[in-house]
Amino acid sequence: MTETIRVAVPRKGRPLEAVLDRLADRTGDADLADDIVSTLRYEKAVTKGNQHDERDAYERLAAYSGVSDPSMPDYTLLRDDRAGMPRRIVFDSVTVEADGVPVQLVGREEPFRAVRTHEFALGFDSADLVLEEVVQLREDPLESIADVNARIDPRDTDVRVVNGLGDTVYHTLMGTPDVRRRGPGEKLTREFIADYEGPLCISPRYERLVRAVLGTEAMTGVDFCYPDEGDEEEATIADVGLGVYLTMTGSTARSHGLELGEQLFPSETVLMENAVETTDRSGVVTDLFAPGEFETALAVQ
Repeated sequence: MTETIRVAVPRKGRPLEAVLDRLADRTGDADLADDIVSTLRYEKAVTKGNQHDERDAYERLAAYSGVSDPSMPDYTLLRDDRAGMPRRIVFDSVTVEADGVPVQLVGREEPFRAVRTHEFALGFDSADLVLEEVVQLREDPLESIADVNARIDPRDTDVRVVNGLGDTVYHTLMGTPDVRRRGPGEKLTREFIADYEGPLCISPRYERLVRAVLGTEAMTGVDFCYPDEGDEEEATIADVGLGVYLTMTGSTARSHGLELGEQLFPSETVLMENAVETTDRSGVVTDLFAPGEFETALAVQ
């Protein structure tokens, strides 16, 4: 019997949906992806109190899971970090076939770390995590997907980025017109930050990412500040005058009087491999999910 290739994937959220969307595109079978995505979105709504179900979590879990058939999705229960720590149903696993080889998608809370610790040879997670944890900080900014691998110290980890899946939400520079007018140019760009001195509002977990993307030289004279817990990021950036935050349409930022500047970095789901653990058979997964050259471009947008 052909040995199954195991791939770590997120248990919920946009990165998991990106993996399932790519799987549907490559296989032409959208039913599996639709089933998993709709189930998890419903369970998210139940957890948030936006949906009500007479069944308890265990009854719903039994109804969803196809434990006896690996080709059917399986789910599990986790404690959610919301108030009261309710149980939340999340993705556990499913097995698909690629070129006659069974490929098992296995849910993990932290797929990047599961690959990094050699638990898996392959995995999907947000590119943000790679920058936040293992990419070296340098004076010059990070501008391409190739730079990500080039800036990973091989003595630190065996993980490398293979490709992106295109589910792009950008870390975007934004600021008030008043701050922009005080700058050296007419637009909010990397060059603007290079000449800027003062506060820059970001999410605290993205400090290393912002330093990597803008380059440490541009950070001279910049002081990071952070939204208070529970505060809306765009509102705090408007108070500070300048910041970096994830945007898709930018409508919320504009409603706070902010102008959108340069798209600095695409927050995107990427396929990662542990070079020590991968084998010739790993190409089956690469061909299934991320064929061809790098699709992600971290260059200036």
